[in-house]
Amino acid sequence: MSTTKRNTWQREAVRARLAEAQGFVSAQQLYSVLRDEGSTIGLATVYRNLAQLTEAGEADSLQSLDGENLFRSCSTGHHHHLICRSCGETREIKASVVEEWASRVGAEHGFSEIEHVVDLFGVCERCRSKA
Repeated sequence: MSTTKRNTWQREAVRARLAEAQGFVSAQQLYSVLRDEGSTIGLATVYRNLAQLTEAGEADSLQSLDGENLFRSCSTGHHHHLICRSCGETREIKASVVEEWASRVGAEHGFSEIEHVVDLFGVCERCRSKA
């Protein structure tokens, strides 16, 4: 039996709306957009497809400062994010410095096979200039 997930209209709809979103969005936000467009997709289906897109490396997920899971269409390959706390603008940043740091800290404490999640939150230049 194949473990490949088949593309469905629901997955394509979630993928398309996620690609159009600015920054990270919640499953509820995507669900609302899809429903406003007349889709009959269910909220559980949106969550399931976001999880599958994340597992396939087509989407990134993170937990917001208030604990909500957020999603974003992303490039492939390991990377990290710089996220504006004010407007949500997100930029992908190269992981090389973080990788070196994580490996060094792990080795210093006798650990190997280090994995990590790093997202940096700040305020972007545009939001700072509005203040």
